[in-house]
Amino acid sequence: MVDYRCSHRIDSFFIDWLVLEKILVIAGPTASGKTDVSIKLAARFNGEIIGVDSRQIYKSIPIGTAQPSKDQLKTIPHHLIAVKELGDAISAGEYAKLVDEKIQLILDKNKTAILCGGTGLYFKTLFEGIFLGSETNLDIRNRLEKEYDKNKEELYNKFQLIDPNYALKVHINNKKRLVRALELYELTGKSMTENFSLNNKKSNFYNNFFTIYLKMSRKTLHERISKRTIFMVENGLVEEVKSVLDNNYNIEHLDYIGFDEIVFYLNNKISLDEAVEKIVIRTRQYAKRQLKWFDIQDFDLIINADDINSNDIVDKVTQIY
Repeated sequence: MVDYRCSHRIDSFFIDWLVLEKILVIAGPTASGKTDVSIKLAARFNGEIIGVDSRQIYKSIPIGTAQPSKDQLKTIPHHLIAVKELGDAISAGEYAKLVDEKIQLILDKNKTAILCGGTGLYFKTLFEGIFLGSETNLDIRNRLEKEYDKNKEELYNKFQLIDPNYALKVHINNKKRLVRALELYELTGKSMTENFSLNNKKSNFYNNFFTIYLKMSRKTLHERISKRTIFMVENGLVEEVKSVLDNNYNIEHLDYIGFDEIVFYLNNKISLDEAVEKIVIRTRQYAKRQLKWFDIQDFDLIINADDINSNDIVDKVTQIY
């Protein structure tokens, strides 16, 4: 089923359709078939794909992050897939800059840029903006995390003095947001509130986006997640986690679903079947959060992907492209 969602964007989009560089955006939860659809769209429209995924950008973990296969990467050029070392953190603002750079690179080759991913924060940054000072410094972050663990009340009081408005939105027990706000204050010299008010900036290509949401029921998604998790384990997930451990990679900044579960298995704390079950549950929880975010966004085209294959999805997109 296709829903030509009426939105505040769609009328103006079609008015300027012929004069815009058209950029396809494929969004959806994990395991919804985005990769297959994007590759077939790229083949159909002479395109190149830009990953919009907070995990797939990293090297050394292609299985656990469900990166496109080697054959798929050979078939269609991909950008921002397996390009950063595991120890390198990246902020949403930095990612958005990279996406814009890759879009321009693709358009300069007279090819179609196709964004594909499921990281809501990155899409939010591209669609709505984030302040330009969004950078990261792991040394500062690690120090602040230690200060929080030692005395979170003292750190929170400091936070309230620096940014009383934003402090109203951040609970003292939300370590991640509290530390991030103070990290950015030290990096930019401005509070989170000041940064948002002064430097909010969405993608330079936002008005060119044609956004497509691959919507899927939880029942179907749960079945696909279970099958994919088993596939991952059968195709080297345990060995991948061993490699991360052997190389002592720093992945504290990365929510690598499956890592902790496989480590428990390797330490003989749980069986492999139990590890798989825990990975499935955790992935379903992640997908639930994704669906919650995507379901309230404003997309140009919504496709119910439960009972339709990737070829039919590409055909439906082609009808209006």
